[in-house]
Amino acid sequence: MLLTELEHFIEEDIGYNDVSCIIVPDCKMQAEVISKEDGIAAGLAEATQIFEYFEVFSTTDLTDGSAIRKNDVIFALEGGARPILRAERLALNFLGRMSGIATLTKRYVEKANGTRIACTRKTTPGFRKFEKKAVIAGGGDPHRFNLSDAVLIKDNHIAVMGLEKAIKAAQSTASFTQKIEIEVEDAESAIRAARLGVDIIMFDNMAPDEIEKTIGSLAEEGLRDRIVLEASGGITLDNISDYAGTGVDVISAGALTHSSNWLDVCLRIK
Repeated sequence: MLLTELEHFIEEDIGYNDVSCIIVPDCKMQAEVISKEDGIAAGLAEATQIFEYFEVFSTTDLTDGSAIRKNDVIFALEGGARPILRAERLALNFLGRMSGIATLTKRYVEKANGTRIACTRKTTPGFRKFEKKAVIAGGGDPHRFNLSDAVLIKDNHIAVMGLEKAIKAAQSTASFTQKIEIEVEDAESAIRAARLGVDIIMFDNMAPDEIEKTIGSLAEEGLRDRIVLEASGGITLDNISDYAGTGVDVISAGALTHSSNWLDVCLRIK
C-alpha cells in the first residue's frame, strides 16, 4: 500500500493519546500471529508492511493463497513491546478481513466446477483494492476495479436510454481497450444484445433453467461462441452448482466481499 494510506490507517487506529501502549516497558519481545481457525491466507504483504513501519521484524513461510489450519503460526515477530502492540490491531485487521474474503472465495471456487468466480464493486469504500486482492488470493477474479475498467450497461442505463441506444452509445464512446457488458433479464434481450455486438452478457437474477434455455437460443442463432456469458444475482454456496451447470463462463457474487466472515487471528506475546 502507499505510505500515505498506511499512515492514514495508523492515525485512525492510534490517535493522539495512546496511554495503553505508553505504560508498557519498551523491552525486546518475541510474539506470534496465530490462526484460530482453518482458512486461506491473504493480506500478508500488508501486514508485513505494517510491522516494518513499526520496526518489528517479521517472518512467515506463507504466501497469499496458502491454506492455513487452526493454531498455525502465520507470523513470527521480534521487536519492542510498544511497537508490537501498536502494530497488532491494524495488522490483524488486514489479515482477518482479507483472509476471510479469500477463504469464502475458495469455497465458491471449489463448488463452481471450473467456472470462473468473480466479485463485484460491492466493496468497503477505501478498501476495495485490498478486498479484490483477497478474492484473487482465494482463486477468484477481481472483475472491474472501477467504472473506467469496462463499460457495464445496467438495468438503470436501459431504463433511461433503451437497450439499443445504450449499446450503440457505448460502442461509439468507449476506447477499443474497454469491453462492453450488458445486463439482461430475459432471452430476447440477450439475443438482441448479442446481435448488436456486445462483448459480455450478464444474466441478472435469472434462474438457472432460464439461463440454460437462453444459452441454447444464442447457440441456435450462432451467437454463443463469440460472447462471454456471466451469471449474477442471488448466487450462494447452496445454488452455485446449479448456475455452474448452465454453461456460463463467469459467475459473479457480491457475497464474496460483502458477506464474508473475518478469519479469526490473534497475536500472542511469547
